[in-house]
Amino acid sequence: MIRIRIILLIIGYLITILGLTMNIPMLVDLAHDNPDWQAFAVAQFFALFNGISFIISCREDKIRDVNIKETFILTSLSWLALTCFASLPLFLSELDLSYTDAFFEAMSGLTTTGATIITDLEAAPPGVLVWRAILEWIGGIGIIVMAIAILPFLRIGGMQLFRTESSDKGDKIMPRAKQLSSAIAIIYVCLTLFCTIILYALGMNLFDAILHAMTTVSTGGFSTHNQSIGFFNSVGIELTVIIFILISSIPFPVHIKILRGKWHHLFTDHQVQFFFSVLVLFICLMTGWLVMHESYEFETALRRAAFNITSVMTTTGFTSYDYNLWGEFALTIMFLISVIGGCTGSTTGGIKIFRYQVLYKTARYQILKLIQPHGVFRFQYNGKSVSDAVSSAVMSFFILFCLCFFVVAILLALTGLDFVTSMSGAASALANLGPGLGDIIGPAGNYATINDVAKWILSFAMLIGRLEIFTIFVLISASFWRD
Repeated sequence: MIRIRIILLIIGYLITILGLTMNIPMLVDLAHDNPDWQAFAVAQFFALFNGISFIISCREDKIRDVNIKETFILTSLSWLALTCFASLPLFLSELDLSYTDAFFEAMSGLTTTGATIITDLEAAPPGVLVWRAILEWIGGIGIIVMAIAILPFLRIGGMQLFRTESSDKGDKIMPRAKQLSSAIAIIYVCLTLFCTIILYALGMNLFDAILHAMTTVSTGGFSTHNQSIGFFNSVGIELTVIIFILISSIPFPVHIKILRGKWHHLFTDHQVQFFFSVLVLFICLMTGWLVMHESYEFETALRRAAFNITSVMTTTGFTSYDYNLWGEFALTIMFLISVIGGCTGSTTGGIKIFRYQVLYKTARYQILKLIQPHGVFRFQYNGKSVSDAVSSAVMSFFILFCLCFFVVAILLALTGLDFVTSMSGAASALANLGPGLGDIIGPAGNYATINDVAKWILSFAMLIGRLEIFTIFVLISASFWRD
């Protein structure tokens, strides 16, 4: 039996917290004497009214009793509910956005996608810029907790491979999430503070430093300038952003182990090793292409390739240069790496590195069995035996991701978008990257000019990609709703 009251109680707490968070951009607008503070005041009233109403009406239920079925529903509905309320101040702001645009921007923020419909960021109210950064920062820590504490219990896409020892051996979710959240939050906040201090020391003003630190650590990619990180034209800033993107792309359980003095995990974790190997490979390929075919100086080629490859592969979405100008080979590389993502348990989107490793090991295992039918082969990942259930889950995830990509691309094409925009937009939304390819949604463009139907399609594609696909699709299964 699914207990709706418990789900509404938790969503009520989340909406209330979101409403209280609106005080920050409201105070920023007040400090800048910007009338948009009223938009946040009105939005906060609606959020607190609904959130507190849910809490009061359902307060007799106990959160610790949430089971797996209820967690599937809670995970999807909470993200959707938060987006609806997060879009209100954007809708009411002086930007004069339609609700479609406001919902798209809020969904992009909470899913750390980084796609934007705001055409002139420099002219946007400061409170709106702060709110966008806050949404990405919240979404970043939210997806870490979900990937580490929730998805392994739900066995989504092979995530059970990362289920760690816990005092809770049943199908209860929240106790384990509570144990991990404090450690994750401390690391997350510290990374944001360190990034802010360094960016400020390198020449950013305090406002830009704080907001860019929040969207860097969350690998979200929202910027306060139309040219993104390229606006600052600073090697030091670009290098700092790269370093903190890479730190945030490493599994947070590895961060926790490092803090406990177990530094060897940074060098022995197979996922981390493969992630850096693939990243270096593509940076070298792009650098070589820019030197040989685009007549770049080696230093300039390495700088631009390193930043943009890192940003795209980790689904961060910052840009330092319009890579649409680098030729067809570069665009092909950018399209291919846009769905790779970082490590599991990080803030990044995409398919994730470990799934590619499991797919490779599964294919290798099958080939070895064909060569030696009676041979005994051990299928391991990070020293752990990989069951057939994990392999099947990873293969199912990969197939469903590809299917979703084709469906979203076709739907976007049906709305009138061109081939490049449809294909790159679908990949960008599902992988939570942000910028796509082409003149419309490429690194030098944005999503403002695409039609409303396409924006709704992309909004739900962002949600599907952020919640690891299965979390959404399991809800439309008839067997899920049977007792």
